[in-house]
Amino acid sequence: MFGFIKNRLSDITDMVQGEVVLDEDRLDRLIYDFEIILLESDVAFEVCNRLKENLKETLQGRKVKRAELKNTMKESLKAGILEIFPAKQKNLVETIREKSQKPYIIVFVGINGTGKTTTIAKVAHLLKKSNMSSVFAASDTFRAGAIEQLEVHAKRLDVKMIRHDKGADPAAVAFDAIEHARAHGKDAVLIDTAGRMETNVNLLDELKKVVRVTNPDMVLFVGDALTGNAALDQAEIFSSAVPIEGTILTKADADVKGGSAISIAYATKRPILFLGTGQEYEDLMEFDPEWFVNEILN
Repeated sequence: MFGFIKNRLSDITDMVQGEVVLDEDRLDRLIYDFEIILLESDVAFEVCNRLKENLKETLQGRKVKRAELKNTMKESLKAGILEIFPAKQKNLVETIREKSQKPYIIVFVGINGTGKTTTIAKVAHLLKKSNMSSVFAASDTFRAGAIEQLEVHAKRLDVKMIRHDKGADPAAVAFDAIEHARAHGKDAVLIDTAGRMETNVNLLDELKKVVRVTNPDMVLFVGDALTGNAALDQAEIFSSAVPIEGTILTKADADVKGGSAISIAYATKRPILFLGTGQEYEDLMEFDPEWFVNEILN
């Protein structure tokens, strides 16, 4: 799935001969090449700078044999990336199960085309496998066909969906879904929202209203692993608008670089909960930072 960084890291370290002292000049040359690798791996510039400074603090002045250089840089880089990811939290199913006053309310946010609606269906499927019930709130009343798209998933999964007409108040739809869930003892409400561009101020204000009215237990940012450097800007703007509590990163099966995950974690300061690895309902993998970093470096 990932592996671009590890291949390029070998290219750099294989050029070093014998035993070297990583003084400032030599380290700057190695780190310059390393910075290019990170940028080509879709790691945002701001995040690159943090990782560069971490490498300098860790490695400057160290005496390293050529045979050990690659592993030394890899371990330093691994530690630097792991610092960006928040500590692993309890998994989502356990968190929902443990809430005493149901339902557990999740608002899903993100830009157009990230696979947000399919991700909501995957989460509902995950809950169903765990003998937990959910309700869909079709609060994307802006995009043509959005309600119908969510309804297809609701029928396939046998999940109740609350909908209003196109153009209705998204917050009202979400409110009605929560009331239905309370009345029928459902475990969770999964709220779909319009896949707004991060620059659309009016739609962002509408999103703030949905969050204000529903008072959710969690707001999840759904990001696209193929977005590249734009992932950081998108995550930062959504985080400034609503309180992001976690991320689900879609299309990870098509991403050979892994940089978007690092950038999004840096921007939100919140954990990545899942990776979307395909179009089937089962294609939702719990994210493990240690596994992820090993995958891109080992």
